[in-house]
Amino acid sequence: MKKLKNLFQYNVIIFIFVIIAIINLSIPKHSKLNINEKSFEGVITNYIIKNNKISLEINGKEKIIANYKVDKKYKTRKIKLGLKVKVNGTFKLPNKNTIPNTYNYRKYLKSKKIYYVMDVQNIKILDEPNLFYRIKNYLINKIEKRSIKKYYSVFILGDKKDVDNNIYSIYKNNGIVHLFAISGMHISIIILILKKLKLNSKSILLFLYFYSFLVMFTPSVLRVTIFYTLKNLKIFKNISNEKLLIIVACILIILNSNIIYDVGFIYSFTITFGLFILKPKNIITLSIYSFLLSLPITLYNNYEINLLSIIINILVVPFVSILLFPMVIISFLMPILEPIARFLIFFLEKSNILLSKYAINIILGKPTVIETLLYYLIFYLFSRNKNIFWFVLLVLIIVLFKSKFIFDDKYYIYFLEVGQGDSSLIITPKTKETILIDTGGHINSSYSEINNIILLFKSHGINKINTLILTHGDFDHMGEAINLVNNFKVEKVIFNCGDFNDLEKELIKVLDKKHIKYYSCIKELNIDKNKLYFLQTKEYDNENDNSNVIYTELDGYKFMFMGDAGVEKEKDILKKYNISDIDVLKVGHHGSKTSSSKEFINEINPKYSVISVSKNNRYGHPNKEVLNNLKDSKIYRTDEYGSIIFKIKNNKLRIDYCEP
Repeated sequence: MKKLKNLFQYNVIIFIFVIIAIINLSIPKHSKLNINEKSFEGVITNYIIKNNKISLEINGKEKIIANYKVDKKYKTRKIKLGLKVKVNGTFKLPNKNTIPNTYNYRKYLKSKKIYYVMDVQNIKILDEPNLFYRIKNYLINKIEKRSIKKYYSVFILGDKKDVDNNIYSIYKNNGIVHLFAISGMHISIIILILKKLKLNSKSILLFLYFYSFLVMFTPSVLRVTIFYTLKNLKIFKNISNEKLLIIVACILIILNSNIIYDVGFIYSFTITFGLFILKPKNIITLSIYSFLLSLPITLYNNYEINLLSIIINILVVPFVSILLFPMVIISFLMPILEPIARFLIFFLEKSNILLSKYAINIILGKPTVIETLLYYLIFYLFSRNKNIFWFVLLVLIIVLFKSKFIFDDKYYIYFLEVGQGDSSLIITPKTKETILIDTGGHINSSYSEINNIILLFKSHGINKINTLILTHGDFDHMGEAINLVNNFKVEKVIFNCGDFNDLEKELIKVLDKKHIKYYSCIKELNIDKNKLYFLQTKEYDNENDNSNVIYTELDGYKFMFMGDAGVEKEKDILKKYNISDIDVLKVGHHGSKTSSSKEFINEINPKYSVISVSKNNRYGHPNKEVLNNLKDSKIYRTDEYGSIIFKIKNNKLRIDYCEP
């Protein structure tokens, strides 16, 4: 009778929390700030210093990101956590992704309840840090002086910004990056250590809340801290872990409904809830269950999995949890033991580099929400029955993730937003051939767009580029070609007519090394049941006019890609080829006045015109006269629309875009 009473009581409590969480989710969340405000006061809660730029997270009326450019003489020591500051500058909305299925900075900041970014002109310090921040700054200063400071930052403060990007990418590909976010596993070890030190529950709770502050209240740490708090209350003494976890999730959503956009929150609660239900009996089943529970989330964000990660986790999880993590903590307190921690880190990095060479990466693409929910339903039924039928069905769902792309019968033509450059992608429906026309490239900048382009491929379940076409050898059209070839499979490359310039020669060295075929000055290319026609006229004395100009017809729609071809080549094309009523024109030379003459535009008569151009570019592209020449067509500009996507199915055209 008492059990029934407790069960009823717990269910009522859960129901109340769920209802409040749902109501909170349904209420639209807006910034309290006016975007036209010019100043902001608050406390620095985090900062990143990179080259000549300081990025501050400031908590005042709400949280903002304040970006401040400084010269080399600026003393970054002035910046420390907990300082109360006043910043003056201009508010703006954070950037969104302009290439589909790539990292969305605005969405990421929204998960932290940050709605605005400020470009700062000056900073004024108003007050010094309080006691808590002074303690954290003391720890940061201590860590900065240590030889393995990046791992102290990771395991003590949950700060990964100093970890080498290449090593971090290897951890991510091996499927163990979760070990480098302060998680339930780490907190459980800390709780175990504190209990061994004979601390009571209240003392442990005080430490956990202080530690939550140190790691800036990350979802995984808050999950364990709130869970441990509730577990120590008499009212929840006999509640099941699964039900208590639901209450904890609701509490976090009530505190910040935007947390549902946080990938760490989704991973943490999904895997923990699943493991509570499944109750794995050993490290092998724990690793397999964790892999299967996280699979749709991983695919939704990264579009590929490494099958070897199951085995890697079986090997690495005990190593990190039993040896490395405790030793890092102990060696921080006892510096004499730091060489041992350094050796363990060396072993971890080298072994992961070795394991990464045997990775079994499978690109499955981005699953839909319905597929994901169906997967978890079948996974739950399998976990309850352990029946071969449910296991086979689970495998079929995973196959469905990939097969939906195979049976997708649409043409996709992407005009990608790559700043002041060019890059277009064609995906055919039947043979799934992929043709990338140009790669883009940021002149005088370390920024690379190629990772986003590769992510787009992977989100479609694409594991290779059949043909990379380079319209010509200018950096803004082929500057990312070497990065692409080094990081993704490319079957063949096509150059334009004329002599190879230095940039093209550098690429050819890489192609020869990787045994990738390449051709130049071709006339046509077979794709699926279509052809790409290269409108060759003659060889010119400049790289722009030697651009590959490409014409094709896809499911009844005519496309024309102009590269940087100028007016002279346009005249020669009109003389040699009979082309009219183009449906989609990729406008030449970013809308420069050297291209898209009135005579040429009137003759080809485009219905849609796409201009690849960056916002407020120094060239003044697109030219007003060119825009006037194109006025009878619908103009899509990448600086206004982001990436523009043309989808064709059964002779019907649909146009989408990924707005900035």
